[in-house]
Amino acid sequence: MMNWAKQQLANVAGTQEPIYGPSHIRSVAKQAETTPYSLLKREDLKWVTPDSTNVETASFYFNGDNGHIGFAQVIYSNVAGIKTTVQFNTKIFYPKSENKAPLFFSDQVKDVDFSEDKCNFYAENCAVELSEDGKTYTIKSMVNEGSIVNLKITQVAPGFQVGTDGTTFFGPDPEAPWGTMRHVFWPRNKCEGSILTKDGPVDFNGNGLFIYAIQGMKPHHAAAKWKFADFQGTNYSAVMMEFITPPSYGSTVVTVGGVVKDGEIITAGSSCVASHQKVKEDPENEWPEPEEVSFEWTGKTKDGKDVKAVLSGPLNDKIDKIDVMFHVPGFVKKIVAGAAGTKPYIYQYSPSDPAMPLKINIGDEEVIEQGVLFSEATFICP
Repeated sequence: MMNWAKQQLANVAGTQEPIYGPSHIRSVAKQAETTPYSLLKREDLKWVTPDSTNVETASFYFNGDNGHIGFAQVIYSNVAGIKTTVQFNTKIFYPKSENKAPLFFSDQVKDVDFSEDKCNFYAENCAVELSEDGKTYTIKSMVNEGSIVNLKITQVAPGFQVGTDGTTFFGPDPEAPWGTMRHVFWPRNKCEGSILTKDGPVDFNGNGLFIYAIQGMKPHHAAAKWKFADFQGTNYSAVMMEFITPPSYGSTVVTVGGVVKDGEIITAGSSCVASHQKVKEDPENEWPEPEEVSFEWTGKTKDGKDVKAVLSGPLNDKIDKIDVMFHVPGFVKKIVAGAAGTKPYIYQYSPSDPAMPLKINIGDEEVIEQGVLFSEATFICP
């Protein structure tokens, strides 16, 4: 009971949690032992909007055939049922040849509402809608005149969640958790449309990724560090998300991901490994900034063939470094500042010279897939 009380205090005040150890987390990997992954249905994509502390996101990644990489995201944040904030974010990364800094906007939206079935999100001048068949999202926003969004993303490979519900549970009793972490993926999609900037429209006809996530607790309590890979090739796509808990939950590593091609999941589950093969200390914040990475997926196809896929090499093109505290609302800054050592930074990469190919072995067959990698390394707290 005392641990529960301490945890509730930490939730409201943002204070550091006590050391519970790995016994207080049940990774989604436990589900994956018997059910590596399950296919998504429309109802799996409902917004939850709980009254308790949480951060819920819908994130869309776009790879234009013209070399642009784009990002659109809704962030729904609730702190202890006291304060709810909703942001709409967009970002454009330009090809090296254009020699332009990334274009980023983050705007708080108002008049937030959801459809009756909780699958569609609405706000003033903003809508994210899921089609009746659960296969297409449309994203439209005039929230910021510097980034007017009119985009559509349609599945060309099935969506999945690891295990039966994609969820890691925090607390001594997984049947009555005090926190959760869930991810679901559409790993390979056709993208259409554009983002209109003050310099004109940026075309995002190409392919991309969609991730829905909910962190049912304070983000810096659930995860101290993150690694992320989004690979989009001509024939194959791969996605991986890893988080490492703070020491309060035993610095437990939870990794989910999958490899797909048009119409088919090759393999998906929690048998993934993400590692920074070479790092250097960032003098600004002392975080170990990655210089080389490795992402490795292992599993089996539906018909029992062994699968191994690897992305490995130097991160020779850092496309941005983000001081997260610079962008978050003031009340969030006050809460996070209460957690000792919290200094969140995100490093973003898309290696292009040379690009990083995906090497896939399916049974006796080997494929080397060329494509575009977008990767992130996030550091929140020690």
